[in-house]
Amino acid sequence: MEKKIILDEDAMRRSLTRMSHEIIERNKGVDNIVLVGIKTRGEFLALRMAALIKKVEGVEVECHAMNIQAWRDDLDEKYPLPEIDFSVKDKKVILVDDVLFKGRTVRAALEGILHYGRAKEVQLAVLVDRGHRELPIRADYVGKNIPSSIQETIRVKMKESDGMDCVTIERGE
Repeated sequence: MEKKIILDEDAMRRSLTRMSHEIIERNKGVDNIVLVGIKTRGEFLALRMAALIKKVEGVEVECHAMNIQAWRDDLDEKYPLPEIDFSVKDKKVILVDDVLFKGRTVRAALEGILHYGRAKEVQLAVLVDRGHRELPIRADYVGKNIPSSIQETIRVKMKESDGMDCVTIERGE
């Protein structure tokens, strides 16, 4: 199996820094913003972005993680609805995930957010957009667009879970 590094640690850091600045600019600051990372790597990305935003704005942005398995439409097993300890009512929710592919994970996350209240607005930040959408979903903030074939796999590795930071593309046999 052929593997190629698309983003190394420095490139990932630069992408997250740029995306954090774009969030600040688009929202004219960070008032009323909550970052919600889609477990697992989206959670780590959201925490990193919150730290970067704090560096720039001097404000701690509310940051949470969400397990979206209960709203997945591709799992046979039923999962209980997760408890959340935050409110989305009248907030600008920025969903954060590692890879945007077909759009089904984001659809499930949107359903989860709506289950807990009516957000003022929902935006989407992804480290990698690889195309191949099955649903009309697009990211507002993208670290890197990586056009890929359906036979390729994009893997995001993060220090928090994998011991290293990088994004690779692998071509299956």
